Amino acid sequence: MKQRNYTPIIVILTIAINTLIAILYFMPKNNDFSHLDLTFLPFFNAVMNSFTFVFLVAALVSILKFKNMKMHRGYIFAAFSTTALFLVSYVIYHGMAPSTSYGGEGILRPIYYFILITHILLSALIVPFALITTARGLNMKVEKHKKIARWTMPMWLYVSATGVIVYIMISPYY
Repeated sequence: MKQRNYTPIIVILTIAINTLIAILYFMPKNNDFSHLDLTFLPFFNAVMNSFTFVFLVAALVSILKFKNMKMHRGYIFAAFSTTALFLVSYVIYHGMAPSTSYGGEGILRPIYYFILITHILLSALIVPFALITTARGLNMKVEKHKKIARWTMPMWLYVSATGVIVYIMISPYY
């Protein structure tokens, strides 16, 4: 099997995605779109994160329990698809809508911020990890794929699950 060099695309996507998210976070909000009701997009994001989580679990089960590489690959591509839809929606929402502050109090406040901060940090890390893991799988570097997948899968599951949790916790304040 011919080995493909995915390194350039991995580097470009990692830098582009993480830079875009950082720019969205720090750039001033434009009020030109204040007439649009974009509050459905965070719900859509949570749904996409939920699907990603389900697809990842299905990918894990298909390879660990059934040893079905074709099914595993299909679920991973499905997880990438829902993650990509999430990313497009996230960029649209955060590029056009004002930021929403968390209004919870008491013990929920530090819990929310802990989940949010770990979600954000691991979201940035998961980009290269998921891409490298997938590239190794596509190149049939099975041992190298397994080695990094042991880190990638739990991290990606955590990011997709906490994305839903963050939405549930902040949704009353939209």
